[in-house]
Amino acid sequence: MVVDDSVVARSMIMKGLSVHPGIEVVGYAINAIDARRKIPQLKPDVLTMDVEMPGQSGIDFLKEYLPTNPLPVLLVSSLDLKVFDALDAGALDFVRKPDAGDQAEFVTTLAQKVLMAANAKVRVPAPRAAAPAPGTLDPSATPLGSNPALDRVIIGLGASTGGTEATLEVMKRLPADIPPMVIVQHMPPGFTKMYADRLNRLCKMEVKEARNGDELRRGLALVAPADLQARVVRIGQKYTLSCAKGEKVSGHRPSVDALFQSMAEIVQCKMVGIILTGMGSDGAAGLLAMRRKGAYTIGQDKESSVVYGMPMVANDIGAVCIQASCDNVAAVLMRHLKGLR
Repeated sequence: MVVDDSVVARSMIMKGLSVHPGIEVVGYAINAIDARRKIPQLKPDVLTMDVEMPGQSGIDFLKEYLPTNPLPVLLVSSLDLKVFDALDAGALDFVRKPDAGDQAEFVTTLAQKVLMAANAKVRVPAPRAAAPAPGTLDPSATPLGSNPALDRVIIGLGASTGGTEATLEVMKRLPADIPPMVIVQHMPPGFTKMYADRLNRLCKMEVKEARNGDELRRGLALVAPADLQARVVRIGQKYTLSCAKGEKVSGHRPSVDALFQSMAEIVQCKMVGIILTGMGSDGAAGLLAMRRKGAYTIGQDKESSVVYGMPMVANDIGAVCIQASCDNVAAVLMRHLKGLR
């Protein structure tokens, strides 16, 4: 079912999806209020929904409807920071509305995500916990301190569908002095800077969208820019990040495999690889290469994954040292880091 107040966008989405094998467009709604009336009759398996609509926004719809009616929702939106609020409210994933010339690629991407969403696990956000009392800290966020071993660690993290919120759940439990991190999250152009800025606001360490040549250092997490491949480069005793155009790897740019393979080939200090929820297999082969070079590797478990694809393939091929729920990945990582000598 397609929910969009724009006649042009609605028609394009419905026409594009209708010709795709395996997808039936059962109807449409012109806004969220109209969607509430029609869902019980049309019984869709998946909704595509705009974020900004008159009457009630897609975000308010998600907050009110999903807790009692879990339904896979894909956002179809222009470049808008509110996309991340909608993902926080329980939407599965998003696709950027196309410019005039990109409709074919847009429809192909959206169709793939619709088919994925039909079998995905709907994440109903838990009620917000009360703020901690002044002066108290999450135990996992306790500073790591001056252990010299932590100056010789690099952490790579990869995620796709469901990963924007899963990565946040991990990152916000980590301390400000975390070893250098590089994050690959499959995301359209324009969104990775907004995502990095969001993580920077909500997490204790510094987070920013990577630029070519950025040095990896403690307390900094770099988010790979959309449409560029991110690879670790060693210059003497220092490590930097290369962000450059290149062929897609495992079907993606940026690719988790490209990052992890570069770490396996280049990094001569200790490594940690983390693979979270996502469709497909990107990152699995790279994580295996890292493990074979002695890296400690963590995979998100099936129960907490929105889509148990990437971490499942990684686990099945022996790339994962330990599986953990999304809520526990940070604690597993911290235990490992605190034990390094």
